[in-house]
Amino acid sequence: MVNPTGTSRRTLLATTAATAAAAATSTGVAVAGEPRRLAPQPPPPELRALLREIDHRRIEATVRRLAAFGTRHTLSTQDDPERGIGAARDWILARMREYARASGGRMTVELQSYVQQPAPRIPVPTRISNVVATLRGTTSPDRVYVVSGHYDSRASDVMDHTSDAPGADDDASGVAVVMELARVMATRRTGATLVFAAVAGEEQGLYGAAHLAQSYRERQADVQGMFTNDIVGSSTADDGSRDPHSIRLFAEGVPTSETPREGEVRRSVGGENDSPSRQLARFVQDVAGPGVTGMGVRVIYRRDRYLRGGDHIPFLERAYPAARFTEPAEDYAHQHQDVRLVEGKQYGDLPEFCDFPFIARVARVNAAALWNLAQAPGTPRGAKILTAALTNATELVWERGPEPDLAGYEVVWRETTAARWTHARPVGDTTRHCVDLSKDNVFFGVRAVNRAGLRSPVAFPTPQR
Repeated sequence: MVNPTGTSRRTLLATTAATAAAAATSTGVAVAGEPRRLAPQPPPPELRALLREIDHRRIEATVRRLAAFGTRHTLSTQDDPERGIGAARDWILARMREYARASGGRMTVELQSYVQQPAPRIPVPTRISNVVATLRGTTSPDRVYVVSGHYDSRASDVMDHTSDAPGADDDASGVAVVMELARVMATRRTGATLVFAAVAGEEQGLYGAAHLAQSYRERQADVQGMFTNDIVGSSTADDGSRDPHSIRLFAEGVPTSETPREGEVRRSVGGENDSPSRQLARFVQDVAGPGVTGMGVRVIYRRDRYLRGGDHIPFLERAYPAARFTEPAEDYAHQHQDVRLVEGKQYGDLPEFCDFPFIARVARVNAAALWNLAQAPGTPRGAKILTAALTNATELVWERGPEPDLAGYEVVWRETTAARWTHARPVGDTTRHCVDLSKDNVFFGVRAVNRAGLRSPVAFPTPQR
């Protein structure tokens, strides 16, 4: 059997990237044509310029300043100007406002606070504050992407709010990434809205992130992606081995927010590896790999580390795609530990154990992902595979996006055993396409392309009768 253009199924699977070159316009935007094998998306010059501005010396200064507050425990003092979480909060707020002044009014900074009533690890009513910098998009301002790090810290006893808990790696490193991103992006115009959040209450139970995620859910915000950076400060493992050019990205398979009906559909079509968070992770690998950032992105097929959790989980619980960046191998002597010297071995989460050029590369991975997300079209909505008729061809439909620079769409596919998308077929500015391949044998997806050739994350279609 052949498709309407006369291309056989065997040819569809074997076509290489060279075939697609003839189907591209002079601007590099693919028009309707033959499929091509996928390759990482090259960075435009403006992204390369942005990445060059990320400064490991500024990141180091941020980590050392946050560690110098002594403790940033959520239950620590909030009115001492030199020590405790209140002093750290005020310092972060002042720096973010300083960055916002360079944005021409496009970046606003707010202190998002609430009183957490007694709950696990919160023995008394406690004010929890997030510092949230929002860079409003110019063409798609209602589409939102969030990046976070948590600025609270802890000692060995999670309820010890008076002992030193410098929290350099966990998680001044993540906050430093967020603040450096806010600094370099404040001067840029983005299509979609970017949010840079330093949240509190993580060590006590993800309270700050939950409040932030719920605030978006209550106003029905279109959050299409969220990354948390938690423990991204060191490239050295507990055995002394180093891996300075890779970062883990944890991305769940079965969605945390999945309903029973959605679970039935997933089981029937085999979508365990195609959650929105997995598509987000694949997108990061495509746009922020070694050739762009100097870092390999190792996607881990888990929601988080074994039996552990971070600030992306409240977003997952509210059906927002989210994933977690964490260093390649943790050294547990330098996190969640009282600062002490035992038989010549130093314990404690101190700045001296951080690798600041490594943190800068992590920031570049985040920057490349966020910039591409914000400048590309949004993830297509309403992607479906039509199943009313039994056929070995596969017909897909989707909704057209609202972006003013939308050029068209690509249908992508891969073998069911493949981790990443391998083929793409440009289909033009349409909302329907038929591929002469069986939906029984491969996985399909749809992604949008703008006039600059930037591509959205993939939408995984569900069946429609």
